[in-house]
Amino acid sequence: MTGLRAVVADDDVLLREGLASLLDRNGFDVVGQAGDALRLLELVRETTPDLVIVDIRMPPGYATEGLDAAKEVRRELPTTGILVLSAHAEVDHAMGLLASGRGIGYLLKSRVSDVAEFLETLERIARGGSVVDPALVQELVTASKRNDPISGVSERERDVLALMAEGRSNAGIARRLWITEGTVEKHVRSILMKLGLPDTTDDHRRVLAVLTYLDTR
Repeated sequence: MTGLRAVVADDDVLLREGLASLLDRNGFDVVGQAGDALRLLELVRETTPDLVIVDIRMPPGYATEGLDAAKEVRRELPTTGILVLSAHAEVDHAMGLLASGRGIGYLLKSRVSDVAEFLETLERIARGGSVVDPALVQELVTASKRNDPISGVSERERDVLALMAEGRSNAGIARRLWITEGTVEKHVRSILMKLGLPDTTDDHRRVLAVLTYLDTR
């Protein structure tokens, strides 16, 4: 899929330029780059892109300026896809954004190791999918087990949950784990039951429901 219009926001100029160049080479139309949150908002309002890629910590305070700008983008342009690409796992701060609707992603920079998969993830987010780094999901599940061991999920269910967070369908999870789709369905029902969540076939709702529930633990 090509032609998606993107804005890249990161204060690290080498990373920002490198990412923009990668997108350009792979059919994306990079309509702007920003080194701070204020410029990001200006560019988004000027260009109305399909996708925004933003770091959480940006000038001037290097706190949550990027995330705050992303929330404003979501408020003003709810159909624009947003990928939070961060060096830090700050799920507590990002929960409001992650739960705000379709077309949302959160990946850790250090865990992006496959360019083709990364580009596929960007397209998925721009088209309305939801993607959360499996490492963040694992952290949340581990915290949940510490708080309430009885409702903890199994190791295999963690694998399924992590792939759910990537926006995979049951069929996609089955292919990745080399198990049947029926087995995946059983694992999903078990996970949702243990977490006290209603069963649903909507991948986006499953991911957000699990994350939202775990954040309240």
